[in-house]
Amino acid sequence: MTFTQPTLQAAEGLLARCRSMNLRIATAESCTGGLIAASLTEIAGSSDVVERGFVTYSNEAKQEMLAVPEAMIRDHGAVSAEVAEAMAMGALAHSPADLAVSATGIAGPGGATSEKPVGLVYLGIARRQGPARAERFVFPGDRAAVRLATLAEALRLLKEAAR
Repeated sequence: MTFTQPTLQAAEGLLARCRSMNLRIATAESCTGGLIAASLTEIAGSSDVVERGFVTYSNEAKQEMLAVPEAMIRDHGAVSAEVAEAMAMGALAHSPADLAVSATGIAGPGGATSEKPVGLVYLGIARRQGPARAERFVFPGDRAAVRLATLAEALRLLKEAAR
């Protein structure tokens, strides 16, 4: 994928802020399939900030790689604030990173329900020794548009958390 100039600028700004604060990042991605980590590693020299990325597309991967409880997925669904928070916390628990972002959602065109429409995304953000939180978004557009909007918000949330 070719990233837009605004995306690359956002990634560069985030990396610079993390470098100045000696922070490392982990990503835990479902609907973005590694897009967040890819945008960061598109920048030469990002290895001093990007610690690792988890692509946990299936529920089993979320459980095995990030320790998201099976009961949580069953009770709230994989696309939920609870799971987004647990994914971000799991990325921190399974890495030496200082910050983690997670993305879980319905990029479409299928998979939607009346309660969970196409474009619904939860982003989780966590900082070591701090609470995790999740934000809910409903992005318009097709699959690519939803994924790119998710990427932009994930970079924004990481930069906010790197204060």
